[in-house]
Amino acid sequence: MDSGVKKATLSSTLACVLALQRWNVGREHIRRGIHFIGKHVSVVMDEHIASPTGFNIIFPGMLSLAMGMGLQILIRQADVDGILHLREMELERLAADKSFGSKAYMAYVAEGLGNLLDWNEVMKFQRRNGSLFNSPSSTAAALIQNYDDKTLQYLNLLVSKFDGSVPTVYPINIYCQLSMVDTLEKVGISKYFSSEIKSILDMTYSFWLRKDEEIIVDISTCMMAFRILRMNGYDVSSDDLSHVDEAFIFNNSLEGYLNDTKSILELYKASRVSLSENEFVLNNISCWSRNLLREKLFHDGVQSSHVLTEVEYDLKFPFYATMDRLDHKRNIENFDLSGSQMLKTEHWPCCVNQDILALAAEDFTFSQSIYQGELSLLERWVKENKLDQLLFARQRTTYCYLAAAATMFPHELFDARISWAKNSILVNLVDDFFDVAGSREELENLVELIEKWDEHSEDEFYSEEVKILFYAIYTTTSRLGTMASVVQKRDVKNHLVEIWLQLLRTMMTEADWRMRQYVPTIEEYMELAVVSFTVAPILLPASYFVGQTLSACVVNGQEYNELFRLMGTCCRLLNDIQGFERESSEGKLDSVSLRVIHSDGSMSIEAAKESIRRSIASCRKDLLSLVLKEDSVVPRACRELFWNMCKICHLFYSHTDAFTSPSEMVTTVNAIINEPLKLQISNPSFVAQLEK
Repeated sequence: MDSGVKKATLSSTLACVLALQRWNVGREHIRRGIHFIGKHVSVVMDEHIASPTGFNIIFPGMLSLAMGMGLQILIRQADVDGILHLREMELERLAADKSFGSKAYMAYVAEGLGNLLDWNEVMKFQRRNGSLFNSPSSTAAALIQNYDDKTLQYLNLLVSKFDGSVPTVYPINIYCQLSMVDTLEKVGISKYFSSEIKSILDMTYSFWLRKDEEIIVDISTCMMAFRILRMNGYDVSSDDLSHVDEAFIFNNSLEGYLNDTKSILELYKASRVSLSENEFVLNNISCWSRNLLREKLFHDGVQSSHVLTEVEYDLKFPFYATMDRLDHKRNIENFDLSGSQMLKTEHWPCCVNQDILALAAEDFTFSQSIYQGELSLLERWVKENKLDQLLFARQRTTYCYLAAAATMFPHELFDARISWAKNSILVNLVDDFFDVAGSREELENLVELIEKWDEHSEDEFYSEEVKILFYAIYTTTSRLGTMASVVQKRDVKNHLVEIWLQLLRTMMTEADWRMRQYVPTIEEYMELAVVSFTVAPILLPASYFVGQTLSACVVNGQEYNELFRLMGTCCRLLNDIQGFERESSEGKLDSVSLRVIHSDGSMSIEAAKESIRRSIASCRKDLLSLVLKEDSVVPRACRELFWNMCKICHLFYSHTDAFTSPSEMVTTVNAIINEPLKLQISNPSFVAQLEK
């Protein structure tokens, strides 16, 4: 026996044999089909081989029909009895199950049940297009048992459209197109298909607004549409998902009855793109779908599959705590070239082919060569500015560049990445200087020098460290200001200087509090802490280099400031939770310790952290809502920088202070910048094509 034969192949073969026998044509094909089935009949009883949905009902039913038609299949009677017994056991189980989900399942596998069904009940599952579950085989069985004009119209449409052949599922256009968009985004090449993707999403949105059955009825399609549309800025309401907001509703659906992992995963992923604490539908779905997925991993975790691997990853790393480029690499390396789904038979709903994988692999490999070159440039810049001589500081050049490369990954964003990385290096050096190395005199000297800017003189430096820091900030900001002014067609240098001045003044105030042992209120602390977290000189200059025009009104406007406040709050609070023990040991105050202090003993450290986690979740949702807002005055590419920074901080501070740890992020750095792709494919010619 060929161990590669699948149950779905046997089922499809027997269905074809029955059709040919009924039409009394193709005698040679019938003979070969019968021989194939008899040769591989042991596959039917093999529990280790995956079964299509309803196989133990449909295949035995077709076998009985074949024998009734006089077909001589060379199968031992004991094997026939065993196969028919599979059906009897399944029918007994269904008879004992009175749930709505069970009724949906029986209607879905109607072609295997025939006269055993109440066809009036079955027809309650008929869709507006005339089909049962968009399944031609179930619909054909319904037409045989219970004539219906809409059913006949649906089947006639298929025969006409596909020239006599019939697909496993129809229609499936929206699901296929959304799956393709999802795939292109997941492997990092959606930028090459922006116009095609917009057309697909515009069409999907029009279907969504009129609650088209092709989207709403199928759970996987509905949830994928909601997630992709929302994350691409379309206004979709979570209230439209209320038809599956409770676990019992899902369990009474066909997907729930089948315990379909893909559907549950799509539910969970959709539930995570919440924009408000008041999206109760998403909160409910998130809770029960997460529990179902955890149960799946516990019971099915030993089975290796693409979908279970994805489940494990999505539960461990929420979408707001990932780096885009790291996700792209993982998805490329785990790319499922088959693209098949197992329903009542195996089918390929979407043409996910080697061309997509080849383009994604080529794009990522080329990106790595760019990243390596840019990192070398930064390392030279560090030495040229004598920053490596500041022995008090954490040398984090690679980490600082990692955040830029992992989120602003398109090749053309060179200036944005370099601006981000250089300023990230500088603010971390300044942060260390204010935290541990600088005396009051040195700190005040550095602030005064930034205030004077072009008016500084050579004899004003209190120490060599101050001189190195000032000139690095001065020359870098001046150069970036000149470049940004050319791009923006207006002078933005003063804005960049003001950003630095605001940061250093804030840091000076915090240093003064620390030296005087002043205990601020939580409100006083947060007002400064959002600024002193140091993200402003990193993010705001980079926003001038992402290909969008930013007027002075926009960068000084309410929406831009609110984006910064929400992002800064998230990042500061995440840092405070993970840095609490270290900060406390050094006698420093943060939002955790201040909550405990100002509670007069009523709040524990863990309770304070939990309160902060709730604040982080609320700020994160409000931030995402602003980033995805349709009628924003801030360009989308600029808004995404705020979201990217928030994601980076979630990743760095999700379990520990990875930015402070010298080894915590080494694996991530190597994965994105240094280590080549490891493709899990066995086609030698394809591997050779990628290596050219």
